[in-house]
Amino acid sequence: MIRMLSVSLITLGDPGQLTGGYLYHRRMAEAASAHDARLRFVSFPALPFPLPAARAGVVLQRACSPADVVVLDSIAAAFLAPLLVLRRSAIPLVAILHQPPGGIDHNALRTWLQAALDRLVYRQAAALVLASAALAPELPADLRARAVVVPPGRDAGPPAAVADDLRCGRRAALLYVGNWVPRKGLLELLAAVAALPPDAATLHLAGRHDIDRRYAARVHARLAAPELAGRVVVHGPLNRAQVSALYHGADVFVLPSIREPYGTAYGEAMAAGLPVVGWRAGNLPHLATHEREGLILPPGDINGLTAALRRLINDAPYRRSLGQAARQRAAALPTWEESAGQLFTMLRAVANGGRLR
Repeated sequence: MIRMLSVSLITLGDPGQLTGGYLYHRRMAEAASAHDARLRFVSFPALPFPLPAARAGVVLQRACSPADVVVLDSIAAAFLAPLLVLRRSAIPLVAILHQPPGGIDHNALRTWLQAALDRLVYRQAAALVLASAALAPELPADLRARAVVVPPGRDAGPPAAVADDLRCGRRAALLYVGNWVPRKGLLELLAAVAALPPDAATLHLAGRHDIDRRYAARVHARLAAPELAGRVVVHGPLNRAQVSALYHGADVFVLPSIREPYGTAYGEAMAAGLPVVGWRAGNLPHLATHEREGLILPPGDINGLTAALRRLINDAPYRRSLGQAARQRAAALPTWEESAGQLFTMLRAVANGGRLR
């Protein structure tokens, strides 16, 4: 009989968030029992950098009692660095990276400092889990040797629901799923949509808008412009079923992000049969091919983005052809169950034998 594996995952703030790495971790936690494992969350308080580090001792003690292996989310790695420099964890430590050392969306000084702290922690980890192969080149060679890629999965079954009439009387429904932060390109997307004819498409926005309040204020101001009146639906943060319903009710997925270490939303949209539109940046070129599963454009080309959206809106057969190709390519991606199996097999090996390689 296989012994139950006890896993503690250290993250930052509310682990119930449904974006990026948080969604990845929730899906792994839900799948844990099928792999004879239990995964519980231990969180640093969501305070300004570097204040959470003051809780490092308490957080690590809670994570280790009891656990066979401790998994450290890259969003929280730097906060453990000062403590781990002084003493090693008594429990094998595995770091799970959804971002490069130093993180993303930070100023230059914080990125530099956090990168140094992140690397200190990663060198003490028994193994590194990368959410995408695109992260590997951003690691030093000694860390790449202990890294394994466990990508996000996809849902294998049919959707629980499909959103009705997302077009709202127009010719197509466009969907953006992402938080309102500058790198996600929402202002650029709104500029592209504003240049379309008023009857062309309705744009739906799903995601948090309380992370970067200054940027959100700029987005709200842009949404108030006359040329966008009635053409954009702001849904705010939604649960998994609600987002799935939007994927299966829309015609096109568009996320002009300049940096996505993996881009879970692209994969989810493709699995739902949507052509994807975005910049030739981050991991998107590894998920979709231009004019095969979507339209992939030079970063910052707003005129090109408008033209791409106009083409998909006006040519329904072409749009459906790209969507079918997207669904087929997504079907080759692992399911969440398969990704969880890979992760827990690796964690059990680390718990039993220490460092990877």
